[in-house]
Amino acid sequence: MNYRHAYHAGNFADCVKHALLLSLIRILSRKDAGFCVLDTHAGCGRYDLSGEEALKTGEWHDGIGRLLDQVELSPALSDYLSTVRALGLYPGSPLITRHALRPQDRLVACELHPEDVRPLRRLFRADPQVAIHHRDGYEALRALLPPKDLKRGLVLIDPPFEKRDDFERCAEAVSLIRSRFRAATIAIWYPIKHRAPVRTFHDTLINAGIRDITTYEFLLRPPLDATRLNGCGVLVVNAPWGFDEDARAILTGLRDGLDGTHEELDIRIERLAEE
Repeated sequence: MNYRHAYHAGNFADCVKHALLLSLIRILSRKDAGFCVLDTHAGCGRYDLSGEEALKTGEWHDGIGRLLDQVELSPALSDYLSTVRALGLYPGSPLITRHALRPQDRLVACELHPEDVRPLRRLFRADPQVAIHHRDGYEALRALLPPKDLKRGLVLIDPPFEKRDDFERCAEAVSLIRSRFRAATIAIWYPIKHRAPVRTFHDTLINAGIRDITTYEFLLRPPLDATRLNGCGVLVVNAPWGFDEDARAILTGLRDGLDGTHEELDIRIERLAEE
């Protein structure tokens, strides 16, 4: 457990993940019935971009820093950027999720790293709509799904990908979620260094018979150098109606807003399996 997200908070990949996550929650909120969000790798909840870790890498300057410095950006990014501004320190996925929840919704957040789970618990102390679990997020899926009293849900899987089997575990997690909580929307963030592991991940899901899969990818450059983070993607299973259109607008807005940081920015949306 060496990975600490504080070094990478607010970078381009966070912008992609969090803007798409917020869109998913907003669409789920169009129906009155409550839903549960399960965040399997929650982190510490918020990040000080002036702190030692963030300053060491400076990655946020070419991510959220660049977006917040601009006056004219796509309206598709307005919800995400206004949320970031409202929450002060750069928010992680659990804080963005909690900010968007209604009284009938709830958040379950898992974090295994002891140095991250402590501030996460402090952040949501005495919040009746949030449950924090100090446990492995993959293992928690079997114990926490389906939610006891809610029939709708979103499962966000965002591992650090510091282990060789994270893609494999993500694929296994999708199969488990589909067997236990079929109504759930599943969103998995993944890094793109080169295409081989990503292609294997996608093929594994298809060969397992998972239906209704779409990928939303943001590329800084062609994925040819396996030593660099060349892009990232969010794979969504059972996306709610209207998300494709919103996601395309968000990725296009991010591409335009981050233009100038890299010469070959590109977005790709691919339907891997129909319903």
